[in-house]
Amino acid sequence: MEKKDQTNQNPVNVQEEKSGTENAPVVKQNEQQLSEKDKEKIKSLIQASAPEEKTKKTSPGRPKKQINKALKTRILHLLRDGVPVRTTSPVPDKPKKEAKTTVMSETERLFVLNLLRDTAKKQQENKETAVQEEIDYDQLNKQELVEMLEEVVQEKDITQIKEKVAKIKLAFHRLNKEEIDHQKQAFLANGGKEEDFKHIPDPLEKRFDEAFATYRHNRAKYSEELEREKQQNLKKKLEILEELKQLIASEETLKKTYDEFRRLQEKWKEIGVVPASELNNLWQNYHFLVEKFFDKVRINKELRDLDLKKNMEQKLALCEKAEALLEEKSILGSFKKLQQYHDEWREIGPVPRDMKEPLWERFKAATDKINQKRREHYKELHQEQEKNYEAKVALCEEAEKLLAEEQPSRIKEWQKATEKFNDLLTRWKSIGRAPKSKNDQVWKRFKTTLDTFYANKRAFFQALKESQMENYSKKLKLCEQAEAIKDSTDWRKTTNELIQLQKKWKEIGPVPRKYSDKIWKRFRAACDEFFNRKSEFYKNSHQEEEENLKKKEALIESMLNHEVSENKEENLSALKAFQQQWLEIGHVPFHAKDKIYKKYHDAYEKLLKKMHLSQAELSAQGFATKLEALKKSPEGEHRLLRERSALVAKMKKLQEDITLWENNIGFFSSSKASELVSGFEKKIERAKKDLSLLKEKIRLIDKELR
Repeated sequence: MEKKDQTNQNPVNVQEEKSGTENAPVVKQNEQQLSEKDKEKIKSLIQASAPEEKTKKTSPGRPKKQINKALKTRILHLLRDGVPVRTTSPVPDKPKKEAKTTVMSETERLFVLNLLRDTAKKQQENKETAVQEEIDYDQLNKQELVEMLEEVVQEKDITQIKEKVAKIKLAFHRLNKEEIDHQKQAFLANGGKEEDFKHIPDPLEKRFDEAFATYRHNRAKYSEELEREKQQNLKKKLEILEELKQLIASEETLKKTYDEFRRLQEKWKEIGVVPASELNNLWQNYHFLVEKFFDKVRINKELRDLDLKKNMEQKLALCEKAEALLEEKSILGSFKKLQQYHDEWREIGPVPRDMKEPLWERFKAATDKINQKRREHYKELHQEQEKNYEAKVALCEEAEKLLAEEQPSRIKEWQKATEKFNDLLTRWKSIGRAPKSKNDQVWKRFKTTLDTFYANKRAFFQALKESQMENYSKKLKLCEQAEAIKDSTDWRKTTNELIQLQKKWKEIGPVPRKYSDKIWKRFRAACDEFFNRKSEFYKNSHQEEEENLKKKEALIESMLNHEVSENKEENLSALKAFQQQWLEIGHVPFHAKDKIYKKYHDAYEKLLKKMHLSQAELSAQGFATKLEALKKSPEGEHRLLRERSALVAKMKKLQEDITLWENNIGFFSSSKASELVSGFEKKIERAKKDLSLLKEKIRLIDKELR
């Protein structure tokens, strides 16, 4: 598991003291250590040009005065060439002969060089990790978010992915909630009840839950391992504190104690985080021991200057990095990096006093510019969000205007209105967020309008559903009526009844869609069964009608060729026989019906003339023959009743005419009107004869009906 430094693991006051003690020289085993005599030579050489120290003891931790420039130049030449350089000023407190050229041995040169060397380890500045551009998770869809989460959770270092996982989770739940709301609205729009709505997780939700479960597992495992590691690190640092105590109490040489101190410092820095509850006490003890060590070893002022120079170089590098951030396109990315640089700045120790303010002013200037860019970015973002708010308010007004229009009364009108509201919702989703203080408010306003529209739609379709169920019940009854008569052989009557049922069917409104096709097929099947049977019946009767036509043509031919007798009774019987045969012959093809009847009527008239029969005799005889034929025909009684009704109607009309004519005669008293009176009297006489004949016919029908 990768380690991550805990906050304030390296306090500034400790860093300032320790920075000058890094990387102490390590003398190879095959090189001879400096003798005490050699050390004294170097010491005397260093002290040769140094001003006299005050007799008063310096305060703990305060460095000695810096060696002058000439002595420093001399030592550097010794380090480089092993040959000293004479100083221009005499060395006080030493005879001139001691200023003779002295050759420094390699061992001495290495020792002094290591004392002056910058001991801080330089961080690699050219290996900065690339900071990824800020990802706008709100622009990703569910598929992309799930795939990104599945990839991210493979990283074992939870601290690297914690923020990213939180953003993915927030964006995913937002999208998922919108989909659930949309599904719920669609369910309610289709007539469903809110309490019956149940969301079924889709595959992407399941994948998201599995990936997030992996993250939780890794996070728990990471926390356990981190806590265990903290305890181990605490134990290691306590051991280092004990070693520092022993080192401070040691009487070993400066070289040896310094090397051991640097080793303990490196070891301390390499140890990771410790429990937060122990951190303050641990660092106070460490700082106390470090200060005691520095008080003991009295590090040379030159080393301190080199440490300040190293810190200055690091802060200069941070200034350059901060200034480079001004060129980055990502405002948020540059701001995050700036925070990191500020943390590094605080961890770096002090710099030379004359460079402290200029460096800070330079770093602060870059910081101010980046902060200004960030403020401008958020200002532009706020302006954009205000425009989004205005656009959303316009959508609210448009939705409210649509809602205020006359409520649709047909399904197609509701569908068109729904399309308009769906379009408004699509446009709403395409607009970015409004300011945080207004976003929820404007959404609530828009959603209230949507909810009202869909509530009205549900009410309409609920009423429509009830109406359709009522229509369904009516059509069920029509199906039952059609099925009850579909097997009838009374073709004309049943045909009329089914036609009436079909008219009623058309007058009834629609039924629920799930029943519509089924019930129509049922009704149509009953009608089709009857009409198919009827068609089959009449299909077979066409041939019979052709034969009947031939029979009637033969009968007409027989009537025209009949030999008339002198006996009227025989003639009447023959005429009656012809009429009976005509009636017994069935239907003829419809197209020949009028033509064949005309031929029959003409033959009948010719036969009457040949027989010399009176109309009265013919009427009485003919009517009796007709009644007998009607009685023998299908539904004879019904046809007799219909004939009687027609005769009664004629009789009443004739009686009214006779009464009217008789009243009119009374008005014609002059001689000029005698012709009119004579005409009316003849009409009345004929009418009375016809009336007697009608009464006789009614009597004959009543006789047949008994």
